[in-house]
Amino acid sequence: MEFRVDERNRGRLTRDGIRIYEAADFAGMHKAGRLAAEILDAVAPLVQVGQTTGALDAEIERMVAEAGATSATIGYKGYQHASCISVNHVVCHGIPGPKVLKDGDVLNIDVTVVVDGWFGDTSRMYVAGKLSRRAERLIQVTHDALFKGIAAVKPGNTFGDIGHAIQTFVEANRMSVVRDFCGHGLGRVFHAPPNVLHYGRPGTGPVLEEGMFFTIEPMVNLGRPETKVLADDWTAVTRDKSLSAQFEHSVGVTATGCELFTLSPAGKFHPTWG
Repeated sequence: MEFRVDERNRGRLTRDGIRIYEAADFAGMHKAGRLAAEILDAVAPLVQVGQTTGALDAEIERMVAEAGATSATIGYKGYQHASCISVNHVVCHGIPGPKVLKDGDVLNIDVTVVVDGWFGDTSRMYVAGKLSRRAERLIQVTHDALFKGIAAVKPGNTFGDIGHAIQTFVEANRMSVVRDFCGHGLGRVFHAPPNVLHYGRPGTGPVLEEGMFFTIEPMVNLGRPETKVLADDWTAVTRDKSLSAQFEHSVGVTATGCELFTLSPAGKFHPTWG
């Protein structure tokens, strides 16, 4: 494939502007991804009825600092928190604050840390109190959709193959994939090409190559896929107020498939871990 040189990173970019990392770079991504995952593990028992999203974020900020890392979100385009916490019908980018969690609330917590210049980005679902049957089904479909997408990651496949795997699975379960937000490339930058869509047609989009790093982070709604962003310019919600769920892993393409940088060390990636 044609390529050009990224002078800042002194490495190869594809003609689609996607960075191709070296084999040695996987170690840095594993280190950053593991810390992000460890923080989300540690937060899990704190998600309880009566807890505020602001208190959860304060604990996340403390853990990032204690680890000697940097929060990628504090100061990013004016954002002032170490996490995004999206409750119930909030699709993504929920701002932590005084909101008190109620019994049955489901929430996505999204954390990105910087360790030695590498970005670790991951999110997962949690529940406060008792998980309702409909929320449980939504969470399970979203979780499984992520792994359908991950299974499509290998050299020679396309980003359209990833999106198609996710979309067809979600829609077969009579739910909808959000189209207004997507995954992204990362590495030594927070957001980079490509846009990783969670819907699409097989064989379309850039071809996957060994050394590509990116997130897959499907957002799935119980109702329709349309979203709107609130007046704070961050919080995205479902237009029909239906429940939404999201899971996110950061991955690196290998010669035979991919490596997951953000696996939960404690096995708490799914909210029924306990």
